[in-house]
Amino acid sequence: MTATLISLISILTGIIAANLLGYFREKYSFGFTGNTLIGVFGSILIIKSFGRLGFDPWSIMTDGNFDGSLFTINILVSVIGGAFGLVVIKLITSKLNK
Repeated sequence: MTATLISLISILTGIIAANLLGYFREKYSFGFTGNTLIGVFGSILIIKSFGRLGFDPWSIMTDGNFDGSLFTINILVSVIGGAFGLVVIKLITSKLNK
């Protein structure tokens, strides 16, 4: 795997997490397109913010070797980022609509 593929997988898991949260908790849903966009940006924001701790795609692929534990952490953080992004955007829109 390359670092680019790991980044794409991370973004995809953020999209899936946001859409699943929107599906199971309709209160947080913005529709498929909205959930997808929020999942992309939430995942990227969290990975870029906390990736410096050592689980960014380039750390996962050090010297051409794949580190599965760092990849697992990266995926979990992407899932959290996608879901967290959806909740935060819903909170912001509910405050603005009042």
